[in-house]
Order: sequence, then structure tokens, then C-alpha cells
Amino acid sequence: MPDPETYDLLIVGGGINGAGIARDAAGRGLSVLLVEQEDLASHTSSASTKLIHGGLRYLEYYEFRLVREALIERERLLGMAPHIIWPLAFVLPQMNSPRPAWLVRLGLFLYDNLGGRKKLPATRTVNLARSALGNGLKPGAKTAFVYSDCWVEDSRLVVLNARDAAERGARIETRTRLVSAMREGALWKAEITGSGGTRSVMAKGLVNAAGPWVEDVLQRAASASQDRGVRLIKGSHIVVPKLYEGDHAFMLQNPDRRIVFAIPYEHDYTLIGTTDEPWQGQPGKAQISPEETDYLCETVRRYFAREIHPADVVWSYAGIRPLYDDHAASASAVTRDYVLDLDGGNGKAPLLSVFGGKITTYRKLAEHALEKLVPFYPGARGHWTAGADLPGGDIPGDDFAAFVARLAAAHPDFPRPLLTRLARAYGTRAQAILGTAQTMDMLGTDFGGGLTQAEVDYLVDQEWARSAEDVLYRRSKLGLHVPPGTAEALETYLARKNF
Repeated sequence: MPDPETYDLLIVGGGINGAGIARDAAGRGLSVLLVEQEDLASHTSSASTKLIHGGLRYLEYYEFRLVREALIERERLLGMAPHIIWPLAFVLPQMNSPRPAWLVRLGLFLYDNLGGRKKLPATRTVNLARSALGNGLKPGAKTAFVYSDCWVEDSRLVVLNARDAAERGARIETRTRLVSAMREGALWKAEITGSGGTRSVMAKGLVNAAGPWVEDVLQRAASASQDRGVRLIKGSHIVVPKLYEGDHAFMLQNPDRRIVFAIPYEHDYTLIGTTDEPWQGQPGKAQISPEETDYLCETVRRYFAREIHPADVVWSYAGIRPLYDDHAASASAVTRDYVLDLDGGNGKAPLLSVFGGKITTYRKLAEHALEKLVPFYPGARGHWTAGADLPGGDIPGDDFAAFVARLAAAHPDFPRPLLTRLARAYGTRAQAILGTAQTMDMLGTDFGGGLTQAEVDYLVDQEWARSAEDVLYRRSKLGLHVPPGTAEALETYLARKNF
């Protein structure tokens, strides 16, 4: 029998942490295999509130280190991927606030100054009765604070990290599951199973970035230390028809002191979330509960003039956050900080397990993970990811509007909204989809909503898309816009592909 494949690192988990670690490791010259049992970002990393933010409310829990790191990363990521990350103004009304205005303003002062803010505007105070920012709110809204964070296309952030890792030599295998792993001297021998069957691979190190399944992976790794715990918290969101005009978001304070965001979403909608509910039992596909839907609708009714009820929800999603178990009393108080647990050394092959974390700090988490691992790889290169553009992020001057204008000039007969969407999703790599085409017909079959054969082929060839759900709800959110029958037509087309 041929010798099994051997890698420097075997990474289990295709969420943001696994993809970020794969990218960092590959860029340091390590050979990497990443396996994901479903699709990239198929669970937690596509079910976020889609924000790159410091986490204003974490200041209440004295998470100053985490908030500072996240605020620094916020501006770094904005420069690395200006196509999928952009600034967003948040209006924080003081109506219904359980916190005095002076305390909120103090928190915002810290928020503005903890992370060395350079690109985003500072907090300001507005009178909502005299400002368009109050449109859509109930009468009586007066003082509000306006601060800045960033929006992110979360699942695309995962895919772009995986794409960059692959271009630096990493092997990315979706629909591939770790069956078992055991140490054989200074190596791990792992059994993995995918579309091609089950095979053995060897790795000098194993990274457990399985998110909600982190404890499950530990159980599959023989002799692995299991002295860390994970606390599973479900967060759910609803999408409703647009509640207000404007590109700003709202941060809404509830009487129970929990925070809910209302954010412009996909042009025609408003995204509302999130909840914090303990998840009991084994990790799996999460769905919003009727109680969570009621809670989010009640929050909207508390602030907005327009009445929203469960029947108004056009889409919902939920994810399980694998937070490090710090034994906090409530779900909303559990730390969002991360813990990296290294098991190995003294001749034992290393196993690094990732507990917790948030999408904003993924790059720094990956850097810290490699700091723990590089002693096992004497030839590995040093830090490199800070400021290194993600695929498509090399937009001149980070000027997105100017980039779209150039794209439109090169393709004058294409609808401007389509070009803007492609630019947002793919940045400078939109040209790889458009090619030399000058008419829509030249992009092949139109599946609806501006989704063409050329784009689907790109997603299959370059971004590991394998199903209609991959395309419509993770690589894009076109599922909210396409006509009935699109998913079925897409599945028929994909079935003819030779994956």
C-alpha cells in the first residue's frame, strides 16, 4: 500500500477559525489539510449578526482586553476586505433604556478610544426629533448616540480565507469528516471520510476548530486532554420587510438589559437579532423557536412605529455559538473571548483546540494559534496576515464606489445593481466571472435574481459550492430574491457537475 498523505497540520472545522488558521499556517510555509464535515461556514460562522465590532456591551462585563483587540482588528479587517466589510453607523436611542445616559456615553467614550480608532467616525449625540435618523421610530424618541462599527458578509469572509489558504498551498476538503485520530510517535494518524471514501492521513499537528463540535472531536482523538469545557448558546435572527429608510442600524436596549440590533439587510429588509438561549443536547442544525421570534418582534414593537408580528417574518436563521465555559450565570454574560488549549510536547504530536471566539477576532486568534504551534515547526515563517488583503480586497485606495464605476465603464450594458452586487461579493475577482462578456447572454443561463451560469461555475470551481443552499444562502443571500423554482433548477445544474 502507498504511504498515507502527510501534512504539517490537519485542521478539523471549516468555520471562520479553521479557515483563518489554515490561511495563516499556509502563508508560513506549512502544508495544511482542512476538513469540514459539511460546507464552509455551514453553521455558526454564517449565523452571526454579521458585524465586525468591538462588542460595546462586553464593556459591562469588564472584557477590556477582548474589546480592545476586537476594535484594533475591526480597522485591520476593513482595510483587508473593503468589498465584504464596510462602515455602518449605529443609532442608540435612549428611549426605554435601562442604563442612564451618562453611563452609556462613558461606555462609548471608552469604545472610541480603546482601540486606537483611525478610520471610523467618533460617537456623536443627536436629537432624533430633529434628525432623519429617527424616522421609523415611535413618537417621543429624543436623545440618541450615534457610533460606528462595520458590517461583514460573514460566510464570504470564511470562504475568502479558505480561498487564500488554498492559493498558498492548503488543501480544503468539504463534506469530509474526521472519523478518528491517534498519536503514532510524533505524528497523528487520522481516518477521514468523504465523497471518495475513507482514507488515512498523517499530520505533525492537529487543530480542533470544530466549533460546537469541539468536544466531539476531542472524543475522537485518542489520548486527548479533555479538561476544558464549551458552553453552547443559540443565537437567532429574523428578517422582516424594511422597517425604516436609511443606511444606518439601530442598537436597541431591552428591559432585561439584553441588546438587539436592527440592521438594513439586502436592500429590501431589516435584520433583527440576536437572542441568547442555552442550547441543550448535542450540537446540530439550529432553528429559531416561537419564543425567540416573539421576543424579537416585541423588541421591534417597543421602538418602531410599524407593528411587527411573527407572520411578518420572511426568513430566519439560528446558530450555536461554542463559547468557552466560564460558568457565568446567564447566557448573555458568558465570555466571548477565546481559549486556545495546547496538548502535546515532549515528543507528543500537538493537538490545539479552539474554544470560543468571535468573528471579529478570528485573524488574531489564528495568529495566536500559530504562535503556540510554531515551536513544533522550526522552519515556519513569522507573522504575515496583518494588513494582507483577502482575495478580491485589493481595491485601489479601498475606494469601492470608484471600483464599481470602473467596472460599469468596462461593462456598460450590464445592470448597475448586478455589477454592484458582484463587486461586493467578489471585489476585484468579479472580473473572473464577467470575463470579456458584454451582454447578459454571454454569462450563460440566468437562474433568476441575476444569478448566472458564469457565477455558479465560479462558485463551484473556486469556492467549493456544491448545493443550491451553498450558492443561495452562504456564498450569497440571493435566496431572498430569486423566483420560485430557482433552487430546483440550480440543483439540477449542479447534479451534472463532476465534483
